[in-house]
Amino acid sequence: MPSHERTRRFDRDWKALAQGDRERFRVAFRRFDADLVIGSFRRGLRVKRVEGTDNIFEMTWAPDGRATFEYGSPEGKGAHVIWRRIGRHDVFQRP
Repeated sequence: MPSHERTRRFDRDWKALAQGDRERFRVAFRRFDADLVIGSFRRGLRVKRVEGTDNIFEMTWAPDGRATFEYGSPEGKGAHVIWRRIGRHDVFQRP
């Protein structure tokens, strides 16, 4: 099973999200986690590397909702994901 951690910046971003946006992310997160186990992300999540970076990726959770993450050292079986930012498209200014 994948493991996860969040940066302090992600936690601050999370607190600024509206409740509806939080729920949309939770739905996308469950799909992301299931896909992570399988090893292939569904097209609707639009998981891809953030342009201009080597190890930061993005996931789309709403039409203008993005979350950035990177992979860390696995803590057992499965991938380890470090969630970096969450919010609107402007999270890419400092992913």
